[in-house]
Amino acid sequence: MKDNEIIKSLLSRRSVRSYKEQQISDDELSTVLRVGTYAPTAMGRQDPWIVAVQNPELRAELSTMNARVMGVDFDPYYGAPTIVLVFATKGGANALQDASLVLGNMMNAAHAIGLGSCWINREIQMFDTPEGQAIMQKLKLPEELTCVGAIALGYPSKEPGEPKPRKAGYAQVVK
Repeated sequence: MKDNEIIKSLLSRRSVRSYKEQQISDDELSTVLRVGTYAPTAMGRQDPWIVAVQNPELRAELSTMNARVMGVDFDPYYGAPTIVLVFATKGGANALQDASLVLGNMMNAAHAIGLGSCWINREIQMFDTPEGQAIMQKLKLPEELTCVGAIALGYPSKEPGEPKPRKAGYAQVVK
């Protein structure tokens, strides 16, 4: 199994927290988004909504909002030129799980094609504000959605480090 290319890719993916300014190609973005749409969802309902943001003004607004929630004065998206937001039905029984699988699929796809990504939190709090609701209206998203999370997406500016050792007892088998 160690020679399996998919397994090798999954084991070598790391969160990237430093990006080149260069925007990713439309083809690369399309690939990442398409793989996101193939994530498993409860009963195959495809509840999540995916929004890729490359517009510099909206990207800056999202960064400011996220930094405010986080209580910092730096870009929580680490300078990535693309931010991919994943929304799901607010209060939906499987919204968090479905959106999380979409985010995970996209991060693995990004790594597989040479891009870097990092899961970014605080979107739930960001879009639960009048400012966030206004952005959703501007994007013509249904108001019953909540933003579960986002990924910073772009070309890594440096190689990610080695993984942390896995904790003892992380996985166990009961027979």
